[in-house]
Amino acid sequence: MKKRTFVLLLTIVLSLVISACSNSSNSSNSKEAAIQATASAKEMVDQMFEQIEQPMLMELDPEMIENLYHLDAALFEEYTIRTPLMNVQTNEIAIVKVKDAKDIATVEAAIKQRATDVQKQFETYLPDQYENAKNYKLVTKGNYILFVISDKADELVKAYDSFFEQK
Repeated sequence: MKKRTFVLLLTIVLSLVISACSNSSNSSNSKEAAIQATASAKEMVDQMFEQIEQPMLMELDPEMIENLYHLDAALFEEYTIRTPLMNVQTNEIAIVKVKDAKDIATVEAAIKQRATDVQKQFETYLPDQYENAKNYKLVTKGNYILFVISDKADELVKAYDSFFEQK
């Protein structure tokens, strides 16, 4: 009788330990998935620009994204990337949602390279724009990535943060 009780207790304890371990690993993986935006990437940028004045920017097509960012737009579930109409300003904004979280590091590296490219472009051209480019912001929330070059970058990041809710 004691042996049966011991085996039963051991089985219950092992079941609890196994279920506790599986729950803790799922909660860490679901943390990123729990971050959801309340608007699409394009809607976010449009609303941010309504609040914070920015110069006219043009939307990049997939071919231009590949040329300027060295990224395949197929990595993105959704995106909006906007650059200056004329090459006299560094203002730029990109909000992308990657399809797979494993691609976040690749996208961040490409964005950092883009920032370096913009800095080099303005290094000897327009000193104020060069400083602007050096102070870019790169923010990742879940599968969303924000890249912004602007003299009002901090305000834009704050507005961007308002589009996310933790579930």
